[in-house]
Amino acid sequence: MNKNTQKTLKLVETALLTAIVLLMAYTPLGYLKTAGLEITFIMIPVVVGAIVGGPSTGAFLGGVFGATSFIQCFGTSPFGATLLGINPVLTFIVCVPTRILAGFFAGLIAKAISKSGKLNISATVASLAGPLLNTAFFMSALVICFGQTEYIQGIMASLGATNVFTFIALFVGLQGLVEAGVCFVAASAVSMALQKALKRFKK
Repeated sequence: MNKNTQKTLKLVETALLTAIVLLMAYTPLGYLKTAGLEITFIMIPVVVGAIVGGPSTGAFLGGVFGATSFIQCFGTSPFGATLLGINPVLTFIVCVPTRILAGFFAGLIAKAISKSGKLNISATVASLAGPLLNTAFFMSALVICFGQTEYIQGIMASLGATNVFTFIALFVGLQGLVEAGVCFVAASAVSMALQKALKRFKK
C-alpha cells in the first residue's frame, strides 16, 4: 500500500469515527442518564481512533468530543451550564483540552505497546487507560478551575467530602466505573477487529 492510499484510508477512518462521536453526542446513544447519573460512552470511538490511528487521531477525536461537551453547557447540561455561568473560559478548559489529552495519551500508550508486536495487549491497555485518563484529566481540571467556587464547595458539602480526593471519589463513583468498564470491553473488541481487518487490507 503506497503512502497516498494510507493517508486516504486514515482520513476515511477519522471521518467515520468523527461522525460516530457526533452521532453519540447528540443522540441518546452517547449518554445513559438514570438515577441522577450522566454516564457517557463517547470515549469509545475516541479510544478506537487512538488505537487504530495513533495519538494524533486520538487527540483530534478527543477534541471533537470536548467541543460537543462544551456546546452542551449552553443549556443541555445543567452542571455544565452552571459552570459556564461562573466562568466560560475555565469551562472550555475543563471540557476540551482534557479530552484532547485523554485521546492523545491513549494513542501514545497503544503505540508504545504495539511496537513490541503485541497488538491485542496494546488495544486492551489503551481501552482501559482512555476512559480513566479522561476522568482523571476532567476531574483535575474541574478541581483546579472551580474547586474554590461556592457551587463546587456546595456539592462537596452535600456529598460529605472533606477533601479533594474524597470529592473526586464520591463525585465520579459508579459513573466512572461504568464508563471505564463499557469502554474497555467495547473499544478493545472493536479496535482489535479493525486492526486485523486493516492488516489484511494492507497486504
